[in-house]
Amino acid sequence: MDDFSNAFPTDDPEWVRDQHANHYLQSWSKQGNRPRVITGGEGSWFWDSDGKRYLDFQSQLVNMNLGHQHPKIVAAIKDQADKLCYIGPAMGCDVRSELAALINEITPPNIASTLFTTGGAAANETAIRLARHFTGRQKIIARYRSYHGATGGALSLTGDPRHHLTRADMPGVVRMLDPYAYRSPTGHKDPADCPVCQGGPHLEEILMYENPNSIAAVILESVVGTNGIIVPPDGYMQSIRETCTKYGILLIVDEVMAGYGRTGEWFAVDHWGVEPDILCSAKGINSGYVPLGTMSVSLELRGWLMDNPLPGGLTYAGHPLACASGVAAIRAMQEENTLAHATEMGTKMRAELARMAEKHPSIGDIRGLGMFNGIELVKNRDTREPLVPFAAKGEAAKPMAEMMAFAMNEGLYLSSFSNIIRLTPPLNISEEDMMWGLEVLGRTLKIADRLYEG
Repeated sequence: MDDFSNAFPTDDPEWVRDQHANHYLQSWSKQGNRPRVITGGEGSWFWDSDGKRYLDFQSQLVNMNLGHQHPKIVAAIKDQADKLCYIGPAMGCDVRSELAALINEITPPNIASTLFTTGGAAANETAIRLARHFTGRQKIIARYRSYHGATGGALSLTGDPRHHLTRADMPGVVRMLDPYAYRSPTGHKDPADCPVCQGGPHLEEILMYENPNSIAAVILESVVGTNGIIVPPDGYMQSIRETCTKYGILLIVDEVMAGYGRTGEWFAVDHWGVEPDILCSAKGINSGYVPLGTMSVSLELRGWLMDNPLPGGLTYAGHPLACASGVAAIRAMQEENTLAHATEMGTKMRAELARMAEKHPSIGDIRGLGMFNGIELVKNRDTREPLVPFAAKGEAAKPMAEMMAFAMNEGLYLSSFSNIIRLTPPLNISEEDMMWGLEVLGRTLKIADRLYEG
């Protein structure tokens, strides 16, 4: 008979590392990693089993918009656990209805109803299924610099190099280029001259070849997240919206990272007054405390769904614990003026980055909105040669890996993609903490400066 009398030594960091290395499968990674053991967090900081503190300039996976252990969200989860841990999606539930009503208040005016999911991938997956069901068409247009999730359909839409690791081969996906003004795909120096950066002209050309009557939807991140923090030029989103409307194509906007205050507005589309047909989000809706995502649909789609079944669902759709955390997070953001603070801190961050660029020639470009910022590192500002190649691995990626390791050793948690460092701290970070993090970043950039050839 098995002896269950002895508890695991979970307070021993070496035991935790052993189990992580031997029995836990870490996503998107080779296995066997023995990581730092994190034992706590508060606000913009977390700490490890040695007591070392780290400033979270990444908000973990760009989801902890209100930082670690926000007391209002923690209390809401505890209170809901005492009241009702689970009830099926077809049953009425107070916090589920409250969250749906709150989302209706803060989303663009045309958005009417929301499906709750377990994360962004499930939201995007359901969105493309709904678009095909509604239009009777099959093709979906998606961009190259994108990440929409790790499920089959969402990964097929994804242009991120991770889709090379598996057969992301859902039929009907058509690619379009990105409005990457710093590296114009058409070679134009001025985005106003670039049909890709204008949006509509590039999409029109693709439709000419593909037949617009075969396109169910265009899906795009309002601001590219993982793949470079690319903010579209003014007019881009409006132009895409107009073109989709012209041909009866649904516009699906993925705001899994950009949503819930990350850019200083509830949703990044609010910066341009754009109303998508389907708006998908997750992550920041509840700071990631409980798995939760959303697929919100327009009045037109809601009306259609009154007579046609929604083609999707989940056992944990609208989970009460997740909904309670979402309600608490949104109300906390409203009460604490989080959007205004994120806008103010983001402006100060980019101004400080501009000053840093005068000292660090490796900074080629600074871009972002609110607390969704990035710096692109180059070997030469004139040629804009990247510090490391796109999707670099191994020895080719060594400079970026060295910088991430140096910053972590100094107590600053950063992340990068190719030659871009992402700067996405909690929206409620203090100015003092943010400036401390930027000071460490400045010392980190000396590694890149040594490789500068301009």
